[in-house]
Amino acid sequence: MRKTLTAAGSLAGLALLAACSGLAAVPAADVEEQAENQLEEQVGQRPDITCPEDLPAEVGATIECELTADGMAETFGVTMTVTDVADDGNVGFDIEVDEEPK
Repeated sequence: MRKTLTAAGSLAGLALLAACSGLAAVPAADVEEQAENQLEEQVGQRPDITCPEDLPAEVGATIECELTADGMAETFGVTMTVTDVADDGNVGFDIEVDEEPK
């Protein structure tokens, strides 16, 4: 199990979400779900990601979230960084999992 999470730590994913029209942020629940989907696709195991706040729809904005997985007592930090905000409201962001647990 630790090996899987360590592998996730070296991966950075790109997720794309639609921000609701007129909103300046993507809801934390949407960020969590997309990041979980992306990491599950990359490592074959679905993590549980919790973000304490919404992700601002602004290039360069970041939020710090936490990742846990079944059977693991450790929690890993996850940084979400906005890479693109399109005119149609889509927000692209990178997902980076810390190499070491918190």
